[in-house]
Amino acid sequence: MDWLTDHKIPLGSWMEAFVDWLTLNASGFFDAISISLEWVILSLVDLFLWFPAWAMIALVAALAWGLHRKVSLAVFSTAALLLILNLGYWTEMIETLVLVLTATALSIMFGIPLGILAAHRRWVYTVLRPILDLMQTIPTFVYLIPTLVLFGLGVVPGLISTIIFAIAAPIRLTYLGISRVPEELIEAGKAFGASPGKLLFKVELPAAMPNIMAGVTQCIMLSLSMVVIAALVGADGLGKPVIRALNTVNISQGFEAGLAIVLVAIILDRICKKPGSSEEV
Repeated sequence: MDWLTDHKIPLGSWMEAFVDWLTLNASGFFDAISISLEWVILSLVDLFLWFPAWAMIALVAALAWGLHRKVSLAVFSTAALLLILNLGYWTEMIETLVLVLTATALSIMFGIPLGILAAHRRWVYTVLRPILDLMQTIPTFVYLIPTLVLFGLGVVPGLISTIIFAIAAPIRLTYLGISRVPEELIEAGKAFGASPGKLLFKVELPAAMPNIMAGVTQCIMLSLSMVVIAALVGADGLGKPVIRALNTVNISQGFEAGLAIVLVAIILDRICKKPGSSEEV
């Protein structure tokens, strides 16, 4: 087998050459994206931090009650946020929340239309499927390298890496939901003279909404799971104290920051579930 190993296919060199070409020929484009996204994220962080902590806690509790009508969820959300505030991680929690919400919004913005297109054009899903498999299975540290080279150190490469990791969920589940719409519903819509646009918005999307919302919830959880990884390339948030605790073997700091991430994950998961289907906290 020596002849095979002696004639290695230079896949890594090809990728490096491609990234170098992008850096040389499209640096202005990537700089513009980096500056714009960083401005959006920092502006949102400043906006959220402008509100007093008690106002944010009250807003989250009211949102939990308004969506699910569960006192237990509102009480848990309030207690969890008060604990995060007590531990001194309120600013980091806001930074993490903005990163997660921004990544989720961008993933949904591109993911749901791609899922709809893939459901209507099966060849699109045939092309997308191996790409989505690659995005979900490749180690995150691998695509941190090109994003760091293209967008520089800071919150933007962390955001881009989070989107790459999380966008597959809304694409797949939107495709699944649209594909499983009963044929009888579609035929009934056509029989009443519905145009393709009305058929999509009045029949297919409402029928596929449970799957789409499951994709949104998964997207949020996947985005939140990337906060520690994003901190390695300069993103602020709860990932930074975790990294510092790891470097200094600080058990106390690592536990507190990790607990804050868990609490944020539980709150987002419970609030974003379909009303009436979430479990009791």
